[in-house]
Amino acid sequence: MDATMSEVVQFIQENDVKFIRLAFCDIFGTQKNIAIMPTELERAFERGIHFNASSLRGFLNVDASDLLLFPDPATLSVLPWRPAQGRVVRFYCDIRYPDGTPFEGDGRRLLREASRRARRAGYAISMGTASEFYLFELDERGNPTAIPHDHGEYFDVAPLDKAENVRRQICLTLEEMGIQPESSHHEQGPGQHEIDFRYAEALEAADNFVTFKWVVKSMASSSGLFASFLPKPLPSAPGSGLHLSLSVVKDGANLFHPSFEDSAEGRSFVAGILRRAAELTVFGNPLTNSYQRLGEFDAPRYITWSHQNRAPLVSVPLASGGQANRMKVRALDGCINPYMVFSLLIHAGLDGIEQRLPLAPACDENLFTAPETARAPYESLPASLCDAIRCAEQSDFIARCIPARTLSAFFAAKQAEHDRIALADDRTAAERALYFERY
Repeated sequence: MDATMSEVVQFIQENDVKFIRLAFCDIFGTQKNIAIMPTELERAFERGIHFNASSLRGFLNVDASDLLLFPDPATLSVLPWRPAQGRVVRFYCDIRYPDGTPFEGDGRRLLREASRRARRAGYAISMGTASEFYLFELDERGNPTAIPHDHGEYFDVAPLDKAENVRRQICLTLEEMGIQPESSHHEQGPGQHEIDFRYAEALEAADNFVTFKWVVKSMASSSGLFASFLPKPLPSAPGSGLHLSLSVVKDGANLFHPSFEDSAEGRSFVAGILRRAAELTVFGNPLTNSYQRLGEFDAPRYITWSHQNRAPLVSVPLASGGQANRMKVRALDGCINPYMVFSLLIHAGLDGIEQRLPLAPACDENLFTAPETARAPYESLPASLCDAIRCAEQSDFIARCIPARTLSAFFAAKQAEHDRIALADDRTAAERALYFERY
């Protein structure tokens, strides 16, 4: 719902809204919220709602803990799974200091700045997500297990696919919230599923992805299941990735269409993202568990691109008539902070255009089965969370795009996660304890 503040207040008054969720993400992409009563909404718009940021990992220390939430009226959405009488609505919020200055750890602000840079240069960037997740059974006490909900395979139907109704409820709920899924299906792994979304402007796409994860987990819970976006929840089964499609338009013309081969700007945009792929990895693959997925099944490890084969980090798919209309980043997983990752991808692509970076030849060989001599020319992504942290710490590009204070908190937290897992006697058990229920 795209609305002004006055329209929002009128909607609240006329639609029996009793609770208002003010939602935001921490620097790791985990959604947080506080509920206020309708009588407090005008105050929230005008003066913000205070919260103690020192209680959130990676935000602020105790000596400087006050931050304010300001709801974005354009993000008003009714929560369809809550009662129709005494409705609950949600806003995404901008985060500011008490003096009104923006909080540097606010991912929505970072993404707005990246999109603003693109618009100033004459580009409109749209994004669409295709996210995989697993559905697991609960035990008799309602706790998540590692038992898949079914043993279906790619594109299976009922009764092998036991989650048709769950996916249906997810898609219908998202539609009621103004988010348009394009397709859904059973994926390769047992209990694994995928839902794809229509393109949206970058900030809206990031908001939609956060909402999508919330809806998936809520609908799974209401069906007596647990939904997991963990990149590699089952050691011997395919991992869950997040494929992000990007479309770049300038003066009404798509940079990837009708001829990607003849589009200097389109090719430089892709080259810019490939150039920064290793530096971006800690943000696109932020858990120790993420690195168990990369390089296995269809998850890329090498920094390459192609039109068609399944190995590259970036694909530029050919549509009908053999023409491309978008690019797809295939290395991400669903545990990202989408605001941070989307903003970094935009900056990397725009840098590529500004610097007129040449695009290396496409890699049309299957690097999963190719001999070492064929893989040797290609740079690979960092092999562990620790390696990814070091790569990003040394990056002038990352330091330019994300405030130092936010980077310091992010790197410290991720290094602590890595060390906790690395020093554990049972790394698998330690990783499960740290990540499984949270993601």
